[in-house]
Formats: sequence, C-alpha cells, structure tokens
Amino acid sequence: MMVKDFINRFDHTNPDWAQLPAEWPDCDLQRLTFDEIGKLNGIKTLWEISRPTRPKQGSRVWQDPKGYQYLGVWQNAALLRVVVRVFTKGMIKGELRVDKGEGKSRGAGEAGKWEQRRKAQLDDAARSVVRNIEEGWKRPTTSEYLNFLGYSQASLEEVNGDIRDCRTDGFLASRPGTSLHDLGIDLKIAKGPDKGSAKGDPSAPGHPYYQPLSTLTANPSRLTYEMFLELINKTDYLLRKLVESLEKKLAADRQGYQIQQMKLRDKFRKTQTV
Repeated sequence: MMVKDFINRFDHTNPDWAQLPAEWPDCDLQRLTFDEIGKLNGIKTLWEISRPTRPKQGSRVWQDPKGYQYLGVWQNAALLRVVVRVFTKGMIKGELRVDKGEGKSRGAGEAGKWEQRRKAQLDDAARSVVRNIEEGWKRPTTSEYLNFLGYSQASLEEVNGDIRDCRTDGFLASRPGTSLHDLGIDLKIAKGPDKGSAKGDPSAPGHPYYQPLSTLTANPSRLTYEMFLELINKTDYLLRKLVESLEKKLAADRQGYQIQQMKLRDKFRKTQTV
C-alpha cells in the first residue's frame, strides 16, 4: 500500500497494523503535503504506543557460553565426529577392507582418490553436525537456533548415507548384535551440569570415553555398521526432541505476543470511546 493511501484510509478507532506500507516506518515524504506529514507522524506515535515489546525468548537466555556441552545431543554428536575420524583414517590407510561373507576386515593398501574424497566428505559432515549445534546455541533467537539444528539434522543424514555406502562398498563390517557397549562406551552416562563428568570433548583425558576411544584408535577394525547406526539413530532422536521442545517454546512466545497486541488494541479502543 502507498503511504498516501495508508494515511487517508487509516482508522484511528480501529487501527489495522497489518496494512502498513512496505517501507514503514521510514516512509518517503516527498509526495506528501504538510498536513499529510502531520497525520503520518501522529500515526507513527500511535503505532509506537500500541505495539507491545517483543518478549525475550527464555530459551535463548544462557549463562554458560559453552552450555551446549551439557546437551545429550551435543555429546553424542561430538562422539560421532571422533568415531568417524577413527574410521576414515583406518579406511585411507588401508586398514579397513571387509571380506564379504566373513564380516572381518583386512588390509587393502592405500585408498584411491575416490576414497580420499569420501573420507573428506564424511569427516566434514560429521563435523557439521557438531558445529551447527554450537553455532545455533549462540544465536540470539529461538528461530535461528532451530535453523541451525536443521542443518545438523541434514548433516547427520549425510553421515548416515555415507556410512551405509561404506558398508555396501566393503569398508565397514556388519556384525548383528554388536553395540557401542562392546567398545566400553555407554551413551547413558551422566548428562548435565550437576554431573559434570561428561562435559567436553570425548577424546580429552579425563572424559569417560577417553580410554575406549584410545583403544579404538589403535584398532579401528572393531567398528561395525551396527555401532554407527546406534549412535546415529540416538543422536537423531535427541535432535528431534530438542527441536520439538524449541518449537513449543517459539509457539508460546508468539502466542504471548499476539495476546499482548490484542489487549493493547482493546485498551486503545476503550480510551477512544470515553
């Protein structure tokens, strides 16, 4: 709507802020008369008084800049990144090649250019899962946080597809019944600031996963498709739960804002009828 039309049609008793000019509130005054500019300034004042302050989204109020490390989903994602690195290093060095039908790994010489490219893509995708959770944590709004969690979910699906291909192409053994417990890794370890022991990078000394990962690095052939699938699926589940929680928070914030608007409009109408 043009500014001039908006001014002439504006109803002070029942203001419709949904019909604001596209450039609002920085309107072009060149084609307006002195009287219309005065009316426009009055409408701007009414607009400033009527609109409620947007509520601060409580879900983005954080005290610890590294608080994401207490999230179960970040801990799983950080573990996945390290495990992927262990696997891809072994694949490139030729330490991982599955004998079909036996479910074992054997040396296969240096990997070709195609496998080196796959390694880089798989490493990048696993890294992206973690980094997007971290970047989203620092974003100022819930909607932005949700966007970055979406990027993490997409990267996680990319990891899932590459791991599936590695099994198909004979770089990853499938041994039904195996799990991360076989490596000494328990995904149910304490999660939260009151527990503390699970905070930080999983490959750092003192972390509950440090010793199991050190052993795994020395023998990456212990990894199986089922172990990766377990970790990927549980990470995906926690991502979905976090997104669901934030979406509910965002909906509540928006509903509260709309209610505030309605109350202010009713209050303004009552003052006009007195």
